Order: sequence, then structure tokens, then C-alpha cells
Amino acid sequence: MTQENRVTCEIRDHIAYVALNRPDKLNGLDMLMFEQMVATAKQIRKDRSIRAVVLSGNGDSFSAGLDFKAVSQKPGSIAKLFLKWPWKKLNLAQDIAHCWRDLPVPVICAIHGNCFGGGMQIALAADYRIATPDANLCIMEMKWGLIPDMSGMVTLSRLTRVDIAQELTMTARQFSAQEGYEYGLISRLADDPKAEAQALAELLVTKSPDAVAATKYLFKKTWKADTNKALRWERWVQFRLLGRKNQRIAMKNGLAKKGSEPAPFADRSSFR
Repeated sequence: MTQENRVTCEIRDHIAYVALNRPDKLNGLDMLMFEQMVATAKQIRKDRSIRAVVLSGNGDSFSAGLDFKAVSQKPGSIAKLFLKWPWKKLNLAQDIAHCWRDLPVPVICAIHGNCFGGGMQIALAADYRIATPDANLCIMEMKWGLIPDMSGMVTLSRLTRVDIAQELTMTARQFSAQEGYEYGLISRLADDPKAEAQALAELLVTKSPDAVAATKYLFKKTWKADTNKALRWERWVQFRLLGRKNQRIAMKNGLAKKGSEPAPFADRSSFR
């Protein structure tokens, strides 16, 4: 392992264990971290044997957010983060968080220590957030005279009330994971969030990877949508699942006698 490895990824039993790996800087986000996080997500997308992701931070914190000093040391870094190529939907600053929301597998974020600014927006883009009760959270951008611009506007609107989102954003105050749980920003509290995340991932990989991917895709398309749109997507996604290999395996396992060994699922299909 060298200092250039800002992100580590270990794959075991269909689960990708991804960790931010800049512990001496509380996993502050520099340009290498941005680039390697997005590249890691792309590799996970290509590997259809992967069925879940556990996302965590090495060291004392999940992430202290953007490392302004490191980013500003290289000319052009700010432009590289925020400018967007015409053929892309996202800039690099947005992609470091949104790439996890966009994966066709569930992403479980384990939070401890500080989770500030950009780190908070990465966590919000996961499907589940499990945190120690005393983890320290902050939507910190207001401190620098900025607004959350790493896909936070997409995820905050789906997780909490607008008055709570506005207050946390406008004040940039720090709050505990216990408070975050009450706001709907944290899914679950645990003394060992990484172990809890692993347990949830292990449960998810026992289900049909196609149906799990389809569920994530369906909720992304229909959450807060009007009734007719939601029903159309529901019919379409179900049609795409019916009769596929993993759906047949799930049926076979569901009808098997109690105590019999379930048939293993095939690698997931593509749902986007």
C-alpha cells in the first residue's frame, strides 16, 4: 500500500469493501481521492459478481470533507472539479457522491468520527447509513460561503424535511448521528457500524441480485413520483425481471423444502 492509494477496495463473497484511505488527514478529499473514488465505483459497476458495497473510512473519521488546502495547491484543480463536459450529466465534484447512488447494487455507508461537508454528501448518496451514536455530522459548506454541490440537493430532498435541510445547510452547525437519525439522515445507530454494515450486506447477497438491483432502480425512478408514473415503472421493471435466470432460481428456492440447500444465484444482470 502506498500513499497514492486514496481508496482501497477488497472483494469478498460478492461484497466490495471500499474504504477512504487518507487517515492522516481524516480522509479529507483531495484530487486523487475524487478520481479514485469515481474510478472504484466504475470498476464495481463492471464486475457483475459484486452484489453489495460497504463504504467506510480508515482511521479516526469517515471523512472531514474537502481538503481545500490540498486541492488549491494544484492550478486548475478547482476548475477540474466543477466544470462539466457537455456530454456528461455530472461534474467530478458531484460524481464522487452520486456514483454510489447510481450503482446497481446497494451501498451501505459505515460512519464514525467526523463526517463533514463532502464526506456527508458521499454518505447521503449511499442507500443506507449506519453510524456510531456520537459520530459528528455537518453540512459544512456554508462555513466557506458555499452551498452543498456534490449531489446533496438530490439526496437531502429524499431523506428529510425541507425545513430541517435548510436549517442544517444555512447554519452549518455540527450535530450528532443520534440527531441525524431523528432527522432521517441516518438509517441506523450502532456501536460498530462497519460490522452492522457487513451483516446487512451479507443478508442482501442472499437475495436475487437482479431483484435487488431492480428494487434500487425502481425506487430511484419512482420515489416521490406521481401515482401513474410510479405504476408504469413498476410494471416495466417487473416485466424485465420475469423469467430471467435469477428469478427462476429464486422461485425454485422459495418452493424448496425447509432446510434444503438453496441454489446459488448467477451474477446480476444490468439494471439502469
